[in-house]
Amino acid sequence: MTVQRAFAISLKIPDNAAYTALVALRKLGVHAERVERSEIWFFDDKDDVEGLKAKIETDETIFNPNKHRLAMLDEAAPRAGEVWIEPLTVPSIKAPFAIAWRLLDGKGEPVSRRELDRAIERLLCNPAIERAITAPHASRDISTASE
Repeated sequence: MTVQRAFAISLKIPDNAAYTALVALRKLGVHAERVERSEIWFFDDKDDVEGLKAKIETDETIFNPNKHRLAMLDEAAPRAGEVWIEPLTVPSIKAPFAIAWRLLDGKGEPVSRRELDRAIERLLCNPAIERAITAPHASRDISTASE
C-alpha cells in the first residue's frame, strides 16, 4: 500500500531568511521571538519509511547533509504557530509543496493564532500569488482588503 508522507527539510545552519523575516515581523508589530523556516515535501513511501528517508537524503537536488535536517511530519498539516505558504501556480520544476514558517514566543511555545494571522497578513503571504494553509487542516485565502 502506498502512503503519502509529508517531510520538512530545514537548515541546521543559521537561516538568514528566517532571521530577516523575524526582524521584519517585529517591526510590523508581530510578537514573536523566533522564526523557523522549512520546505514541505510530499513523497509516496510504499510502506518503506526508512528507505524513503534514505532516498531523500541522497537526492542532492533537495538535500545536503552538511546543511539540512530532515523530519517526517506526524500529519500532513501545519503545526500550531505554523503556516504553509503554497504557490497558487504549479511550478514547472522540482519544487517543494510549500514553505513552512513557524513562529515561537519567548518561552519557545507556538505563537497564538491571532499573532500567526497578523504575520500572514502583514508579511508571509502575498495573496496575489500564494495561499496560506494553517492548522487545523484549514486553508485561508487572505483578502486584499486588509492591505
